[in-house]
Amino acid sequence: MNINKIQEDLQKLLPNGVVRSGEVLKSYVFTQIGGKADILAAPVSYEEIRTIVTYARENHIPLTILGNGSNVIIRDGGIRGIVLQTSELSQIEIQGEVLVAQCGAKIIDASYYALEHQLSGLEFACGIPGTVGGALYMNAGAYGGEVKDVLESALALNQSGEMVTLRGDDLEWGYRHSIFASGEYIVLEARFALKQGDPAQIKASMDELTHLRESKQPLEYPSCGSVFKRPPGRYAGQLIQESGLQGTRIGGAEVSRKHAGFIVNADNATASDYIGLIHHVRAAVKDKFGVELETEVKIIGEE
Repeated sequence: MNINKIQEDLQKLLPNGVVRSGEVLKSYVFTQIGGKADILAAPVSYEEIRTIVTYARENHIPLTILGNGSNVIIRDGGIRGIVLQTSELSQIEIQGEVLVAQCGAKIIDASYYALEHQLSGLEFACGIPGTVGGALYMNAGAYGGEVKDVLESALALNQSGEMVTLRGDDLEWGYRHSIFASGEYIVLEARFALKQGDPAQIKASMDELTHLRESKQPLEYPSCGSVFKRPPGRYAGQLIQESGLQGTRIGGAEVSRKHAGFIVNADNATASDYIGLIHHVRAAVKDKFGVELETEVKIIGEE
């Protein structure tokens, strides 16, 4: 790949967007680790997303979508090709009892926007740090609520470059999974069907969930949130804790002493530290309990 040519091409195609080469990605992810992107492109419209996707496909250039980076580990070698970063697409609006949010909007912001308009249904998302696009991608959830419970429809870009509307019932929901994980579609926009509610009750619920999150999670350190999916009938954090792994370190990565389901960047960790500790935790839990922990965090990029 000719990186300079790709950058020049994209700068012409995206006159209003941001295009950078050799961008260090650790400032774009919650773990604060990761190498460089060959090209980072931050579009400001759906049409610019389509332009990037079409350009990458026609020129056989790898394309990676990156939102808020809250549930991602980027390897130390960085990411080849183009990283499409969605943070510039963050508008949120209300249409009756429907909240419409662009893919790069933070799902936390969406929940508080709903509160401002006395709409109930997104309270569970008040502590989820990802974007709306990422929340749809993995059917994000917390404290008994999931995106699938309130999603009316999504505007998406298909592999042919067409913008299509997908109904909520068509998104193949699963635990931390949706049709978007297949790579067939890119989320552009979400429509959440909410209901009028008592703002005092909505706020009280969100305050309670925020307190629970702040009291239980190691928010004082960079991390990717819950590393592992919940195994059937068990809790990953409990299995890790009962394996005696809290405080275990590889390099600067540490199994949180506050919540065993989290691995934190305690001291300038590398992605290799983080991934090595994930493998160690999985092996120890498998050895003690016979349970194969499955990662919830997405690990991307080159060694």
